[in-house]
Amino acid sequence: MTIAYWCILVAAILPYLTIFVAKAGAKGFDNRRPREWYESFEGYRQRALWAQQNSFEMFPLFAAAVIIAHLAGATQAWVDGLAIAFVASRIAYLVCYIADLALLRSLVWTLGFGCCVALFIIAA
Repeated sequence: MTIAYWCILVAAILPYLTIFVAKAGAKGFDNRRPREWYESFEGYRQRALWAQQNSFEMFPLFAAAVIIAHLAGATQAWVDGLAIAFVASRIAYLVCYIADLALLRSLVWTLGFGCCVALFIIAA
């Protein structure tokens, strides 16, 4: 299995780590209405929830980009490098979101999106 494929697994796990940050130490969880409980979050917990949602939104694009680059026979070093850069940007994005660093968060989001676009370009 390639490094890029492992990066897909890491990117799939990141949202679950993010929601752990939001839930850690929070009180009042009701398993009958978990989404309602999440809506009561404020501050860093709320931002962690939003970061999780964005991670789920970005994941399909990244996974498709890596798989398509592989299938198209793109240079493996480039695919691996862009996949690693994407995962690093997503980790930075999550940290920036939780820490409320809005401008930096937007910049690293753009970097991650650019990695996905670049994966499609090298597949062409």
